[in-house]
Amino acid sequence: MSKTKIWLITAFFLVLIGCIVFAGVMTMLEWDFTKLSTAKYETNVYEIEKEFEDISIDTDTADITFVLSENEKCVIKCYEEEKSKHYVAVEDSTLVIKAIDNKSWYDYIGINFGSPKITVHLPKTEYNSLFINASTGDVDISEGFCFNNINISLSTGDIRAEKVSANGVNLSVSTGRIDISGAVCKEDIKITVSTGKAYLTDVKCKNLVSWGDTGDISLTSVVASEKLYLERDTGDITFEKCDASDICIKTSTGDVKGTLLTEKIFVAQTSTGKIDVPKTVSGGRCEITTSTGSIKINIQN
Repeated sequence: MSKTKIWLITAFFLVLIGCIVFAGVMTMLEWDFTKLSTAKYETNVYEIEKEFEDISIDTDTADITFVLSENEKCVIKCYEEEKSKHYVAVEDSTLVIKAIDNKSWYDYIGINFGSPKITVHLPKTEYNSLFINASTGDVDISEGFCFNNINISLSTGDIRAEKVSANGVNLSVSTGRIDISGAVCKEDIKITVSTGKAYLTDVKCKNLVSWGDTGDISLTSVVASEKLYLERDTGDITFEKCDASDICIKTSTGDVKGTLLTEKIFVAQTSTGKIDVPKTVSGGRCEITTSTGSIKINIQN
């Protein structure tokens, strides 16, 4: 028998033994991969007694959820690593939550299946401003909250806001998804997505502006009293029962299709694709440009 065959047989048996050992260990752990994690997690509860009007959260990795408190007390629950806890306090009428990393370099070596979570139980529904800056994690704002300004920036994660009201909204994700439903904004809504999708449903605002590199954007029953501006490099733009006084839509690679509530004066252009827009001669301006894609617009009866 050649040395090559001997090595192959030996390698096969080593892999087989490794698989058997792994299966045995995972069976003992009931196939719960989180039990393999070398990072230790704990739950810390912070009760806030001071009044505050603003909320500022700055963290590395954590899912952030806002809910209305059941006992009219402000409580922040943090499921976090023992060596990467969060600082929670009220400073100058601002609820401050920020990550404090006490890890040494060797603490980053190992397996980590855990997912830090921050749950903010708020005693009332109205606040001045909400600011969130996070690297990795989702943000979930449950219905009923009202802010003067909302500013959320994520590197990797999803943003979901349901039935919130605000004066101005600015949402940005590098990689992720943005879902807004039932929102009312007195001024502007700005949405930026590098890679990901955006979905807006039953939204009213003054101006809606959205930029994106790669990903689709879908609007349903979205009405801007002044301007609707949507731009994508690669991705489809679709809308249903939407409207604005002035509409501008641009995409390099992708289709544009949808229904508007009122007549517009259409200016449509595409390099490769078909154009099908109503031949109306009244209403505001609707300019649609795509390099590679089709354009199809209807007026809702």
